[in-house]
Amino acid sequence: MSTNIRTVGVCGAGGTMGAGIAIVSARAGFRTICYDSRPEGLPRAKADSAAFFDRSVARGRMTEADRDATLARLEPAAGLADLAACDLVIEAVYEDLSVKQGLMRELDAVCAPHTIFASNTSTLSITEIASGCSRQDRVVGMHFCLPAQLMKLIEMSPGLNTAPETFAAAWAWTEACGQTPVRTQDKPGFILNALLVPFNNDAIRLVEAGVADPAAIDAAIKTGLGYKMGPLELIDLVGLDTQVRLCEAFYPVTLDPRSAAPPLLRRMVAAGMLGRKSGRGFYRYDGNTMFGA
Repeated sequence: MSTNIRTVGVCGAGGTMGAGIAIVSARAGFRTICYDSRPEGLPRAKADSAAFFDRSVARGRMTEADRDATLARLEPAAGLADLAACDLVIEAVYEDLSVKQGLMRELDAVCAPHTIFASNTSTLSITEIASGCSRQDRVVGMHFCLPAQLMKLIEMSPGLNTAPETFAAAWAWTEACGQTPVRTQDKPGFILNALLVPFNNDAIRLVEAGVADPAAIDAAIKTGLGYKMGPLELIDLVGLDTQVRLCEAFYPVTLDPRSAAPPLLRRMVAAGMLGRKSGRGFYRYDGNTMFGA
């Protein structure tokens, strides 16, 4: 499908997920404006993106010219007003309803009327997020999988007020990026996190109960179930603090005890053990970049 989207904004582009989404957009040929409320994270994201593309060149997956052109399409934003020219803005900020609603209100004030707003939320209601702005018909859920620059799946979710043409335009853009969209309803956790949040918590509880160490649990899951990454490796990649936020968003609307944050998880976050980004989670990491290499 063709798309009229030419310029894409990514909010939260200084984080792992946002940086990955920006890569997906720029790699597909779209001008991509990268915004973060903490702009000091953008230079690191750009450097790690360059390193990611360098590995792609070394492996023969892209040419040096393609790498340079893609990096040139990644533009840092000095402020939110720089997103005014965007046809699509994707938010990948904290998994907090009030934060996302507040961002929608700010974007509503600076972006053109035709601009589509997409939320990368993994657990929150698209309809509730959209209520933060006056253009609820132009808000859609677009949940990328981590790491976004490697995983093809995008869960596409319309809110109750999302216009069909908005959903169709966002869907066409994901296909133009070479991604694989699947349609889901505006339900807690959509498909993946409805399964993964309780499953990953179960793995944490196995560690807490002393059933096995993290490496053994991950090896069992990868070998026995064929997963490419074990649940504890995944939590380290996503961030233990992010897993807590997922639990806090998911449990109140599902009341599923398996979705409540395990005590061990909260203790590790309190101790600053956030996973790859802090150098220590269920495993230790040395000299790590945001993309894990």
